[in-house]
Amino acid sequence: MVKSDEQHDPLQQAASWGRRLRRVRIVLPVAAAFFLLVAYLGDISPLQALVGFGVISAAALIEASGQSTDTFAARAREDIGIYPGDLMIDAVISGMPDPVIVLERDGIVRAFNAKALEIAPALTRGQPLSFALRNPGVLEAWRRVTTTGAALRVEFFQRVPADRWSEVLFSPVSPEAVPGGRSMFVMVFHDMTPLRQIEQMRADFVANASHELRTPLASLSGFIDTLQGPARGDADARERFLVIMKDQAERMARLIDDLLSLSRIELKAHFHPEAAIDLVATVRQVADALQLLARDRGVGIEADMPADELMVLGDRDELIRVFENLIENALKYGASGKRIELRIARETAPEGDEAVVMVKDFGPGIAPEHLPRLTERFYRVDVVESRAQGGTGLGLALVKHILQRHRGRLSIESVLGSGATFTVRLPIVTPSRHGLNSKVLSVS
Repeated sequence: MVKSDEQHDPLQQAASWGRRLRRVRIVLPVAAAFFLLVAYLGDISPLQALVGFGVISAAALIEASGQSTDTFAARAREDIGIYPGDLMIDAVISGMPDPVIVLERDGIVRAFNAKALEIAPALTRGQPLSFALRNPGVLEAWRRVTTTGAALRVEFFQRVPADRWSEVLFSPVSPEAVPGGRSMFVMVFHDMTPLRQIEQMRADFVANASHELRTPLASLSGFIDTLQGPARGDADARERFLVIMKDQAERMARLIDDLLSLSRIELKAHFHPEAAIDLVATVRQVADALQLLARDRGVGIEADMPADELMVLGDRDELIRVFENLIENALKYGASGKRIELRIARETAPEGDEAVVMVKDFGPGIAPEHLPRLTERFYRVDVVESRAQGGTGLGLALVKHILQRHRGRLSIESVLGSGATFTVRLPIVTPSRHGLNSKVLSVS
């Protein structure tokens, strides 16, 4: 429905009242003559005549006002191109989840829903599609549709306001189904951005994994060729090369193990663990197991853990993997600080109590620009240092995916020169409240 702007514009208001008065120019003189005559003959008083004239005048003006409004609305609908049936089309497409634009054969926009404005904010009813959507591929597809009259599906890419891939389906509408028998076409858009991003991530993952495997494999092949050739009888070279080959083989084994672990976790990402385990005992087991690595690197582990249990729903092996990765990283990359702090606490959050595990090192720290990308697969702050430490570039990615499966989260804070802090938060459960007494697992 189109509203008049008369109530906001004094000039339009005056013009409207002028039209109304012209419509009653016959009624008012006749009424005035009648009441003057009756008053002159003495049948009624002048005051009564005036009141009667006022009542008839008001009724005439009200009727004229309704006619004027209807005429103005009809003229406005015609001016902006709203035809019979368009309001029904608006009602139908407004509830559709995808962007929809309805066009006439000449490319004039007949209707669109709110979602369509996200793709083409300049869409205007009664204006050509090319004014709002300037993608050459879409416009060329539109020309082909109007020529052939057949349905067509095309994909297009937009960089503004953000990278976005879309698929648009052009479908002709039978004139018999349109009020007035007009020839129309419907454009339905489908957002392909998530699918394209997943495809890109998969391609990047395969490329990175291939590169990481190719490097140690090339090293192994080179040493094998050397041992079979020039160093065939060199015992010293053979011993030295075998040590390097063993390191490279172990590196490949770690990478394959991490890849398989990541694949398994992703396959069951939507299946949340149901067993209740004691997080304090789990972290203590990991810290005790890594004491030998800590001594070898001259790093002390300062643990602050509560005496009471902190029960969480989790997979024990996966959570052990989380804290092994975090504590090992602190021992390897923060060894220059000579100590790490390991603290477990219980905190209250809006969603409920949480178990908070903090692993803090006092090493060189991490530059701010690296922090948002640390959990990406194969992302490394220092590639050479990471490989020297035996890293695969998948450790923190594994941590992130495991915590997501456990309804937990990871936060990372760091200041250059002051070390880094990795904080894990997991929701605490009370076994008796959740009927989990039979599933409680203890870790010794």
